[in-house]
This record gives sequence, C-alpha cells and structure tokens, in this order.
Amino acid sequence: MADVKVLGSYETVKLKIPFERKNLDAIYTIPNVSFTHGVILNHGASGDMNFHQLVSLTEFLASNGILCLRFTCRGPNLVYRIRAYRAVVEYLKSSKEYKVKSWFLGGRSMGSRAAACIVKQCKDTADEAFVQGLICLSFPLHPAKQHSKLRSEDLLHVRHPILLVSGSADEMCDKNLLESILKKIPLATRVYWVEEAGHAMEVKGRATENIMAEINTEVLSWIRKII
Repeated sequence: MADVKVLGSYETVKLKIPFERKNLDAIYTIPNVSFTHGVILNHGASGDMNFHQLVSLTEFLASNGILCLRFTCRGPNLVYRIRAYRAVVEYLKSSKEYKVKSWFLGGRSMGSRAAACIVKQCKDTADEAFVQGLICLSFPLHPAKQHSKLRSEDLLHVRHPILLVSGSADEMCDKNLLESILKKIPLATRVYWVEEAGHAMEVKGRATENIMAEINTEVLSWIRKII
C-alpha cells in the first residue's frame, strides 16, 4: 500500500482490493491510537467513496478510535454492488494489516442496501462474528413516490444490531412506512431522523457541516453502545 497521509489524530492509506477482473479503489482511515473495531462504508448509486458524507463520517470515527474503510464501486446494479461488497469483506477477513475484532458494515443509499444484504447473509455462518452491526445512511426504502415498491426484505432478515439515519423528508424513505416495517424486526433497531432533511441529507437554512456533525455524533454514540 502507498499514499499514506498523516492528519492529526488519524492517517489515510489508499489501497486496491481485488474484485473479479479488476480492483476496487479504497481508503483506510486509521486512528493514531489503538483500536479494536472497524466500519466499512460504500457510497450511493452515483458518486464514489469521496462523497462528502462518507469522508466526514470516517474522519470523525477514526478521530475517536475506530478504523474505517470506504470503497468505490460504480456497478451497474445492486447485484453487482453486493458482489463488490462481498469482495471487500473477504479481503478484510484474510488481511493481516490491522487487528480488528469485528466490523460494522454500512453505506449510503444503494451502498446501505448492499451492506444489509451482506449482513443478512452472515446469519448462522462463520462470518456472523465478523460482523458487529449494520449502519444505513439514507436507506432507500422505496423509489421516490412509489411506496408500494418496498426494498425492505434484507432489513427484515438481519439479525445484527441496526442503525438507520434518515431524513424526515426523504422522498425515498417515508417515515411512517419505515417505522411500521421495523416493528417486524425481532431485535432492537435504532432509527435517527434528521429533521426536514431529504435523501441527500440537506436542510434549507442549515450548513452541511452542522448536519454532518449531528449524524457523525449519533453514529459514534450508537457504535459505543454496541461495543
């Protein structure tokens, strides 16, 4: 690995993760203190691992002693994205670079759907102890204005702790619909609503940095309760 940058309380390291006939671009954000747990994050349908919300969250978590890895996959569909996410998990399972007890799998929008599928698949397998929980940022419960086309199947079969961070005005995640669906999950699931935020986590009249700080604080607080 190369491209090491030391930034105060953490450093970043760029790497390539083998995936089928190519490599996935990824970045470790590494705390400059000892750590025992990690977080994997993937972006939405568009963009890449440098989407501002993912960068902000990984830097904040690493500054608080949690190893983070974010990666880019510009796959054409969810099935492809899930295979890419699986490749990242397999890479980390075999990696000797950092000693991590377990990982939280997560992502934003489509990335969170892929993470949910992987976490669901870990149930009753050797990977169950590898996964600590699921973090969903702006989970796209349904297409915009199409509440009948639900994407909740994977969430309903997850048997690890779940944190969902969504905007109360997200056009792809109706608040009442999500809360009714989560009642069917037989374990505690935390939902944090960013008031008046849409799918992009933007709120008129609020600075992006302020919103990111709110989200970052909630994610860290939840992680600490789990570990």
